[in-house]
Amino acid sequence: MKKTYRGSCHCGAVRFETDIDLSEGTWKCNCTICTKARLWHSVVKPEEFRLLAGESELSEYQFHTRALHHLFCKHCGVHVFGWGEAPEIGRFYTPKLNCLDDVDLNALVHAPVFFVDGRNDNFKAPPAEVRHL
Repeated sequence: MKKTYRGSCHCGAVRFETDIDLSEGTWKCNCTICTKARLWHSVVKPEEFRLLAGESELSEYQFHTRALHHLFCKHCGVHVFGWGEAPEIGRFYTPKLNCLDDVDLNALVHAPVFFVDGRNDNFKAPPAEVRHL
């Protein structure tokens, strides 16, 4: 069942709200940015993500194919969410689970994690190794 969570960056300049069913799964990717920043995402539809404050406080980073927009607070540097578009699902948002302020730790511990091989642009299969993610 979807639950509404509130999230923010470390300094609080960027705040968002998102509707997520953690039991449907979460995502970790082995691309270079996700690996270096240890990002843990959910993937939600546009109507399930609302930026509440801080749009002007965000910086964007893109690399490689520039298909994904990685957004982070320009003050504290925390990656709060991203967005992209895929032919199969259209536009999507990726709120970072480590930024959810009101999530029950037990719900995170029990959330399934799906791994994707973003390093090789293979988002339909897990990478050979995931222990470092």
